[in-house]
Amino acid sequence: MPFIDLESNLPASKFSEDFLKKLCSTTAGVLGKPEDRMNLVVKPGVPMLIGGSCSPCAVLSVSAIGVTDTADKNKEHSAKIFQFLTGELGLTEDRIVIRFYALEPHQVGKKGTVMSFL
Repeated sequence: MPFIDLESNLPASKFSEDFLKKLCSTTAGVLGKPEDRMNLVVKPGVPMLIGGSCSPCAVLSVSAIGVTDTADKNKEHSAKIFQFLTGELGLTEDRIVIRFYALEPHQVGKKGTVMSFL
């Protein structure tokens, strides 16, 4: 049950429902997870600075159980996600940062319990 959080100083008009569905599909495929288990939040218009510049940029956080726990996995994930984001948002790679967080099943609540028991 991955969590994808995208923050950007780009306007809300860049993040249509179609974009959200594409981001969901892409990240689900990259992580090898079913789309119906994905959780996505996009926050546009956020005041941001990356590398000393407030030019258009984005920060994507990926939190997941079992698929973001090694450098080798995240290197592969990063390449595929960067390809999607640069193509869809028109940003260069130096204007995007991706953070990966490895979650344990006991850290994710669902249906009144935690994933360890589901």
